[in-house]
This record gives sequence, C-alpha cells and structure tokens, in this order.
Amino acid sequence: MSRVQLALNVTDIDAAVDFYSKLFGAEPAKRRPGYANFAIAEPPLKLVLIENPAERSHGVVGALNHLGVEVESPDEVQAAAQRLSVEGLAPILQESTTCCYAVQDKAWVDDPDGAPWEVYTVLADAPEQTDLGCSTEACAPVETKALPIGATSGSASACC
Repeated sequence: MSRVQLALNVTDIDAAVDFYSKLFGAEPAKRRPGYANFAIAEPPLKLVLIENPAERSHGVVGALNHLGVEVESPDEVQAAAQRLSVEGLAPILQESTTCCYAVQDKAWVDDPDGAPWEVYTVLADAPEQTDLGCSTEACAPVETKALPIGATSGSASACC
C-alpha cells in the first residue's frame, strides 16, 4: 500500500498532536521530542509533525516542511527513482539514511516552485534523530549514498 506523506512544521508539538488526533480520530504512530507521525488509514496519509525546525527545508518556509509518497520496499523506491529520471526530474537517491527516527531509502525531487517531494520506504525504526529538518538541504553534509541517479560517488546530505 502506498500513501501520501505531508510533513508540517509546527510551533507547539503538543497542541498540534492534540489537534490532529481529534481531526483524524487517531493517535500518533510515533512520538519523540519535537516530533510525531500519524499513520492514518482513512484517508491513507502519513502525517509528520516537526516542531520548530531551525532552518528552512529545501528553501520552503512556513507550515510545509516536505511532501512524500511512502512505498513498501526499497525496490519501489528504486523503480520510482528510475521513472523520475526518465521523466527528466533528476532525483537524488538516499539509501539507509537515518531521519525522522527511522532508517529509510528515498528519492527526492523538487516541484517547479521548490516544494520537496520524497518517495521513500522505512527500513527500520531508529532510536536517535539525526535531524528534524527532513530534506536533502536541511541536514549537515556527510559522506553518504545520496547521489543523483547514475552518479558513482560524492558527498551529500543524510536525512529524511
């Protein structure tokens, strides 16, 4: 099952969790300091709440942090990355990156106005957070496998 992801910047994580719990009639699937996510069945949605991000996410300022499509497997991330590449969108691929309290594989692209989209799968839960900025630009540069499709080596960001 695939579902759309919406990641929002919030000023008060407790107030936001209370509001969205009531709005969707669901409790968070994961709750950590400054972070919560909801796995909502109807409508199929992964809602991520990130409290007071210190920097912009992909140049986006305001309530939107990033958007995404959660898929079930790394193969689906790879297939999406290939399809996006064929379409000329130049995805950035990240493998086994830790962010949003999870280890994930993902492919990133930006829409024409700079809104960041990721196609991702969760590989495992992670007890620690590397960054709540959740974008390829919001994280500190580190050596990783985040590369444009077809590239062979380099340094990029490691985050959700």
